[in-house]
Amino acid sequence: MKDSGSLHLKIQELCECYSNTDPLQEMSKMTSGESGVDDALKWLALAALHGVNSNASKISLKSSKDGTLSVTAEYRDAALPTPDAQTGSHIFEAMREITHIDDAKGKTPLALGMGDSSLDLVIKIKDKDGGKKLSIKFP
Repeated sequence: MKDSGSLHLKIQELCECYSNTDPLQEMSKMTSGESGVDDALKWLALAALHGVNSNASKISLKSSKDGTLSVTAEYRDAALPTPDAQTGSHIFEAMREITHIDDAKGKTPLALGMGDSSLDLVIKIKDKDGGKKLSIKFP
């Protein structure tokens, strides 16, 4: 079993690293290609930063049965830069590892340290009809 604590720590480190950037601009710079867990963690960190900076109530990443990804934010229904399919797959895997949600559907709190404070998120993951959905709910 992989050490999910290190994935959690890596997201926190990436939040610190990108805290003085425009998260949407950084997300847009992420290109398709050889995406891996590092890109997935970077995308999650940037999504968390964007949610905090933009007063979002929730950001959702959906994967349809055919693998098509879409991202929406619930502060205003707006599409966010969508990761490539491989990064999207790694995002779902990483978040399942970090949260230990092994069932098809689950919900759990996640404390995410940012700088000298902590942000309490609620993570929901759902697999349905061959598709997936990850929601990051902000306080």
